[in-house]
Amino acid sequence: MIADFLAAAGWADAARTPLAGDASARRYERLRRGDDRAVLMIAPPGPEVRRFAEVDDWLRMRGFSAPQILAADPALGLMLLEDLGDDLLFTLLDRDPTREAALYGQVTDFLLDLHRHAPPGFITPLDGPALGHLLDLTADWAPVAACDAARALPGLVAEQFTALDDLPPVMCLRDFHAQNMLWLPERSGTARLGLLDFQDAVAGHPAYDLVSALQDVRRDVSAAVETRECARYIAARGLDPERFGTVYALLGAQRALRIHGIFARLCLAMGKAQYLDLMPRNWRNLERNLSHPALAPLAATVRAAYPAPTPDILHSLRTACGTRPTP
Repeated sequence: MIADFLAAAGWADAARTPLAGDASARRYERLRRGDDRAVLMIAPPGPEVRRFAEVDDWLRMRGFSAPQILAADPALGLMLLEDLGDDLLFTLLDRDPTREAALYGQVTDFLLDLHRHAPPGFITPLDGPALGHLLDLTADWAPVAACDAARALPGLVAEQFTALDDLPPVMCLRDFHAQNMLWLPERSGTARLGLLDFQDAVAGHPAYDLVSALQDVRRDVSAAVETRECARYIAARGLDPERFGTVYALLGAQRALRIHGIFARLCLAMGKAQYLDLMPRNWRNLERNLSHPALAPLAATVRAAYPAPTPDILHSLRTACGTRPTP
């Protein structure tokens, strides 16, 4: 199947090397054919490849650095992509933390540019009910202290977000963090930020991708950089700092709660215990967002619903790793 696909695309004789995977069911391989390189994405057959292609085309038509699609077969779940290289922001910052302010400045510039464009009609809205619905997964998979409180959280998030949301929706890439962004210094402007993993894009609040980038569960972004970039975004768009800050904290809390459930599911259902190591940082992000005065009722419900990921709880999850397949 893969061999036939590569042969049809003219890459039958390419050397294939596995690339590091992610939290999804996708796999990636780097192909080398002389001086030419490409990336093979192997995904579950179906709509995921089509969604990737739609968002990819939309981004590239507006000058953003999504990878060029060289060949695709959605029925097989296969896609051959332009290789944007290895300079993930995560890797660059791990090597040289002094670049943090400059690189996250580029991230904010990219979002400001992206948000100038009305979101495409083919993506779904991430409104209050949708944000709340995404938390059902957490109640299903994460250790729960009080089921009633856990089941109340989606409605609380939906209600508070709906009351606060007063901005036109923008294109949100969703999985927008340092391991899904590449630095392409040979390009110019916001095209210097290479983009990966955007097939789940939605039309949502402008704060969504900003908090995704600045509260990265995979690395600690300094408080000074987070504060500065939020202020830059708010000033550039002439927004109300207090209202935007409240929505930013609410979306940060919603994202952290969902990630808490995702990491539990990755361990229990897929045997990926390594994601448990990220739970404490994610919980710190959650607590920081819940400290916002406007989120006091939500904070009380969260603390009643879910215990913090203590060493004992993480040990219990690790012990049960891979024992609970997804229905």
